[in-house]
Amino acid sequence: MINKDTIVCCSFAKTAGNTGCFMYNNAFEYLKLNYIYKSFSVSNIKDAIFSAKTLNFRGCSITMPFKIEALSSINVMSDEVKEIGATNTIVNDNSVLTAYNTDAYSSYTLLNRYNHFHEIYILGSGGFSKAVQYSSKKIFSKINLIDRKNWYIIDTIRNGLIFNCTPININVDLSNTYIDCNVNSKTGKELALLQASKQFELYTNIKFPMEYINSIKNNNIDNIKYE
Repeated sequence: MINKDTIVCCSFAKTAGNTGCFMYNNAFEYLKLNYIYKSFSVSNIKDAIFSAKTLNFRGCSITMPFKIEALSSINVMSDEVKEIGATNTIVNDNSVLTAYNTDAYSSYTLLNRYNHFHEIYILGSGGFSKAVQYSSKKIFSKINLIDRKNWYIIDTIRNGLIFNCTPININVDLSNTYIDCNVNSKTGKELALLQASKQFELYTNIKFPMEYINSIKNNNIDNIKYE
C-alpha cells in the first residue's frame, strides 16, 4: 500500500508510455518494496528534474529527446556519461543528482551477440545513438554513422548489421540484421528490459528479478500500448 514512506521513481518523456510502469511496479510488488514508478509527459526537462529533486524522488529515467539536455541539471556524471555525453538515468542521493547511462549496458549486452560482424551501421546521432556508439567501440572494428547528411546509404546496405537509434520506422533490405530501439519492436522491448534492470539496481541496490518479469511479460507486456 502506498504511504508517506513510499519511494518514488519516474520517467520523463515527451510522450509518456507504459513500459517502465509495467516492469518496475511488477518488480517492486514481487520483491515487496515500498516503491512506486510513474511515467510523466514533460515539455521542459530542466523543470521536471528540478521538481523530482524538490519532491525527493529516488530516480528518474530520461528518454528521447532529453538525454543530452538533462546533463545541465545534474551534479555528478558517471564515467560512461562523461564519455557518451548523454544520460538516461538520474539517481538522487540526498539532493545530489548523479547521471548514469544504462543504455550503454543494454546496447552492449545485445550487440555482443553479434560480435561476428566486423562493422555496424548506426542510424541517428542523438543521445541513444551516442550510447550505442560507445558500446560498439568495444565490439566492432568499424562504425558507420548514418544521419540526415547520408541517410540515402540505408538503401544500399546488404548483409550488414543495422541499429536504428531513431523513433522513425525504417525499411531495410531483408539481407540485413536489424536492431530497432523502438519499444514496439521485439529488440526494442528487450533493450528496454535490459536497461531497466540496470536502473532498478541503481535505484534500489537490489538485483532486478529478471526471471519473474520474463515469466509474466509474454502474457502481459505485448498487450501494452507503447507510446
